[in-house]
Amino acid sequence: MKTMKSRAPKSVSYSVFYEQAPEGGYVAFVPALPGCHTQGENLEEAERNVKEAIALYLESLAAHGEAILQEGRSFQGRVTVPVSVQLNSWPSFRP
Repeated sequence: MKTMKSRAPKSVSYSVFYEQAPEGGYVAFVPALPGCHTQGENLEEAERNVKEAIALYLESLAAHGEAILQEGRSFQGRVTVPVSVQLNSWPSFRP
């Protein structure tokens, strides 16, 4: 009788960006996975939801015979630009 070797589950990591939503809560999106985004009432819920969204995204890729996308090096930056119009008040990010 042959025994099947169990495979250790693999894991992949992706950068996730969280933005405070104007109507409340947070939106989470994964730049390396186009269209992979979700939301939550708080950061903890948004993180749980984005983990589920990533898992479902990867399952969909596998089901369609597509390669699992690996994230390359990513960088985040901030730039300041002068503006000549009055800006509306933007909500500040408070984790």
